Amino acid sequence: MATDNLTIARPYANAAFEFADENNSFSEWSRFLNVAAQICLDSKVVSLMNNPRVTEEQLYELFSSVCESTLNEKTRNFLQWLTHNKRLAVLPEIATLFEIYRAEKEKTAEVVIKSVLPLSDHEIQSLTVALKKRLRREISLKCEIDKDLIGGILIRAGDVVIDGSVSSKLAALKNQMMAEEVRR
Repeated sequence: MATDNLTIARPYANAAFEFADENNSFSEWSRFLNVAAQICLDSKVVSLMNNPRVTEEQLYELFSSVCESTLNEKTRNFLQWLTHNKRLAVLPEIATLFEIYRAEKEKTAEVVIKSVLPLSDHEIQSLTVALKKRLRREISLKCEIDKDLIGGILIRAGDVVIDGSVSSKLAALKNQMMAEEVRR
């Protein structure tokens, strides 16, 4: 995320979050923001948003027609507000910030665990318990296979990274050996 886009997106994400919090509508807002953010990632939509011949009304109609199943009165007003203020392009950042605020409020964490081989149910359960304790949050776990790790696991929960992979240990050993070689 570009810093400028984050700065622009923050007040919109805050407004959406505060409304969702007051109205207990996090799920609805998450669905809406994620669908709308996906629209912004399409190269054809980006060129339409950057085309001065495309009107505010046309952009609003495009977004509202694709988001139709996620719209209610409040999300529709929010979409109109973004369109009018020419802020549709920062919808991906708004959605990301909204999910960060929501996870903080709900004390949840999305955790990605990468391993060379699939983890057993027992390993997943043990890791979930340990991470829940360490992060002091409810855990949503996603397991991925990554053959580049050679062995071990890599755990990522937001900005927390626990790297127990063989590849990182080999890289650290290589760096240590190179540093010793330089000192000689």
